[in-house]
Amino acid sequence: MQAQTRLLEQLAILKDSVTPGFVRLRTPVDVTSLIGWLKAQSLFPKIYWHSRERDREFAVIGCIREITQPDELASLTGHTLPTAGSYPRYYGGLAFDYQSEVNAEWQAFGQCRFVLPRIELIRQGNKTELVCNLWFDGKNTQDEIKSAQDALNLVQPEQTFSALTAIEFKTQLPSQEEWHQWIQQVVTPESLRVVPKVVLSRRTTFQAAAPLDPWDILAHWQIAMPACYHTAYQFSEDECFIASSPERLYRRHDRKLLSEALAGSTTRTGNDTQDQELASLLLQDTKNRLENRYVHTDILTRLDGLADKAMVSDLQILPLRHIQHIKREIEATLLPDVSDWQLLQKLHPTPAVGGSPRRKALALIRSLEQHQRGWYAGACGFISEDVSEFTVAIRSGLCTHHALSLYTGAGILQGSEPDQEWQELDSKLNSMLGAWHDK
Repeated sequence: MQAQTRLLEQLAILKDSVTPGFVRLRTPVDVTSLIGWLKAQSLFPKIYWHSRERDREFAVIGCIREITQPDELASLTGHTLPTAGSYPRYYGGLAFDYQSEVNAEWQAFGQCRFVLPRIELIRQGNKTELVCNLWFDGKNTQDEIKSAQDALNLVQPEQTFSALTAIEFKTQLPSQEEWHQWIQQVVTPESLRVVPKVVLSRRTTFQAAAPLDPWDILAHWQIAMPACYHTAYQFSEDECFIASSPERLYRRHDRKLLSEALAGSTTRTGNDTQDQELASLLLQDTKNRLENRYVHTDILTRLDGLADKAMVSDLQILPLRHIQHIKREIEATLLPDVSDWQLLQKLHPTPAVGGSPRRKALALIRSLEQHQRGWYAGACGFISEDVSEFTVAIRSGLCTHHALSLYTGAGILQGSEPDQEWQELDSKLNSMLGAWHDK
């Protein structure tokens, strides 16, 4: 790649004029698919992020700094502009229940894992750049330059995608019978007085006879679910977490904050007239409107003390391929010195994926669910001084060599019917399985 050569030349010149701190080298590059580029790389971690608005896309490899403790995220903001002319950007995620210990299945991801990558492929608008990041501490100049050179020499041209490996249903937690028991338990008057809304989830695992490639899956999801965030986190060859989520947690540009309440769902048929009727019924449905109200009210309450001038939009419909959701957008102006870690602590997890009140809903989830959610419904995104953005990682799965576990959830509150909620789980699952049906 000519872009690699240009960056290696910049590194050679840099040896004579090193400035302590963060340094970013960049050059234009011609790449068709950032996911295809990541598929070809051998350097870990490999991380992908594509915004729902399709205005920014990142593919990153390698690591020069890493954060694995949630409270360390506070150190990522509050800095002056580096001499590099741009702020370092850390990519990663926070588990759904990040205050609980993780099991072996999610060990590579942990409660929290954010990396400052060695190499970034950045597409914003019509401009694509290959970027090499360095961090000089005044002592490691030659070692840091050598590490950057080694990483650049490993970069490979993008690969094309393959047909999806066939998968077969293996297991489901909970079973439909157990699901009925859960719902009957949490909608009793006694339980609803303590936890008026809880979001319960299901893990559906599929087996593959041949090795699975998470980048092939994500590329097909991106086509099948275009109006979503698309993200992937692969810290080793063994497993990769992928998500095509419709839900924003928040987007921050300096002091401007955008968030949303995405809760309340119905199906889509593909017939415009029927889908409009279903959307109209959804907006009138008491149970679904209440579910959305829990979320936007909770977000506004949690922003109290962190922001002012908060505004909430009218009810809207977010249409996806197989399902449509009620959405209310939230805009606010953050108070000075509010950090991303403060926002994450306050906003994550929202009632859209956990329930209300948060502490009691989480306790109920821990007592009922037999699987650990890990990064499913977690906060996945990036943090920099000027811009940060997170999606709630629903419509997601954990991919290993021969197995794919897909996660779906449904909000349970007064008026919830077990069979209807089970069908909602199936609709959300089908949005992910559509990539196999349409191939």
